[in-house]
Amino acid sequence: MADTKATGRARRTAKTIRATALAVALTGLLSTLSLGCSNVKELDYTPARMDPEPARTKTKQVSSSLLEMTGVKGKVTEPGPSVTRCREYGDDLFSMSHPWSVYEITDEQVDTGITNLRKALTENGWKITKDGKANSQAQDPEIYAENDAEQFALHVTGSKKSATGDPMILFKVVSKCFKAESAKSLDGEY
Repeated sequence: MADTKATGRARRTAKTIRATALAVALTGLLSTLSLGCSNVKELDYTPARMDPEPARTKTKQVSSSLLEMTGVKGKVTEPGPSVTRCREYGDDLFSMSHPWSVYEITDEQVDTGITNLRKALTENGWKITKDGKANSQAQDPEIYAENDAEQFALHVTGSKKSATGDPMILFKVVSKCFKAESAKSLDGEY
């Protein structure tokens, strides 16, 4: 009798496992059918129509204005903005990324630059979303900000002289997604 009960439980468990697997498979199939075959996500804004070269120029202008806001004179790293495709939202969408820094400056210039930038950002349409210290041993000052009108976001860190490096202000400027004329116009962009 005990064997019969155990066999019955094993059959019910096997049926439950098969039924669960079938339900999971059907749920996946139904969600694919209701969404279509595309895995493209929706943006919560309408991307501005702009091709890579004008977007690159705009990104350089935003970066230049941020440098002016610091009031710091030093050397600026050379590499310009690069294209990053926003493939999860569509093949013809891309954003610009521009990491750069100001170097050959002093610790005092780092402090002055961050203070000036903090004040100037809010005066120039930027909303500061985080203002504090980096999560690092050095606890360098850092600011995160967004400018909805310009469609850019910013992360800046003021790095003072340490055993591993000289003073500098590091910037990362990133745009929202732009819509290119076509996906083909993004081929070969960097």
